[in-house]
Amino acid sequence: MPRLSALDFAKAERQSALMTRSQISPPAGFKHLPLYFSPAQQAELISCVKQATQTAPFFQPAMPKTGTPLSVVMTNFGTLGWVTDKAQGYRYEPAHPKTGAHWPPLPDLLVRLWKETAEWPDLPEACLVNWYREGSKMGAHIDRDELAVNAPVVSVSLGDPAMFRIGGPKRGGPTHGIKLMSGDVVVMGGASRQCYHSVSKIYYGESALVPNGGRINLTMRRVNL
Repeated sequence: MPRLSALDFAKAERQSALMTRSQISPPAGFKHLPLYFSPAQQAELISCVKQATQTAPFFQPAMPKTGTPLSVVMTNFGTLGWVTDKAQGYRYEPAHPKTGAHWPPLPDLLVRLWKETAEWPDLPEACLVNWYREGSKMGAHIDRDELAVNAPVVSVSLGDPAMFRIGGPKRGGPTHGIKLMSGDVVVMGGASRQCYHSVSKIYYGESALVPNGGRINLTMRRVNL
């Protein structure tokens, strides 16, 4: 596929911006912090993920009841990790479901990010590491497996861009779409914490940051009260 010229790229960006403005406004408590992390910091976070997978390798999660695999593979940082499978469903566990090893600690860059953006007194206990490869998506959902339902969710995008969409507290209806770039941070607090959100597209191949391609999404959550 031929690369876009600078003029074509600018037109596409303007068209994307117009599309976003034509949709609903983001809900209260939602924050998008573009390019929060520098290229050097992004590379450092990828190195942290690579190191973590030595003891907590990526695994294929599955939907409860049906056992249908998710299109992402995942691992976790923190004292707790989010997992899902056919037998036991969505839950948080202190150890990797395949190796039985405890999850690696949260990197310092992510601890600092939480302190700077979350406006929450307690540190996160879990950080999901989702790897979106070519064709991966994430359906509309609300994160409801935590006791601390009012604590914000803070996430980091690394690698290929993604189209992120957030709607309202009921499934369906119009959404607010943002093309998240590598280094962007999203904070879902307040009313936005209880809104449906999804990743509808990965712009595969637009970044060389992630080894073997794709997008890494780091999502920090407070689990317990």
